[in-house]
Amino acid sequence: MRQRGFTLLEVLVALLIVGTALGAALRAMGSLTQNSDSLRTNMMATWSAENRLVQIRLAKSWPATGKTSFECPQADLHLICEEEVIPTQNPRLREVDVTVYEASAPERRIATLSQMVLQE
Repeated sequence: MRQRGFTLLEVLVALLIVGTALGAALRAMGSLTQNSDSLRTNMMATWSAENRLVQIRLAKSWPATGKTSFECPQADLHLICEEEVIPTQNPRLREVDVTVYEASAPERRIATLSQMVLQE
């Protein structure tokens, strides 16, 4: 009479397949988490740049040309904003560029926004 069941080899192969699938699932979850953090950082940096451009519009003042840097934190992120005011061919217009960097990695540009300011 023959016994029914799995051999040790069959059980080991099944465990290897399950382990490989679990490893792939964990790598995928780690990648999704990293992408989520990156998207959050980009969104916060964009908000910081937009906040600065709105401040300039609401102040209704003529910005002086040149570059300035200042802290522009959002939530728990330590961000640095660099504002550059550039003259244009039209003497009544100036271009304002705001670039946002992470304070811990100032060589990495996260976001840049621009707007034109009209002298009133």
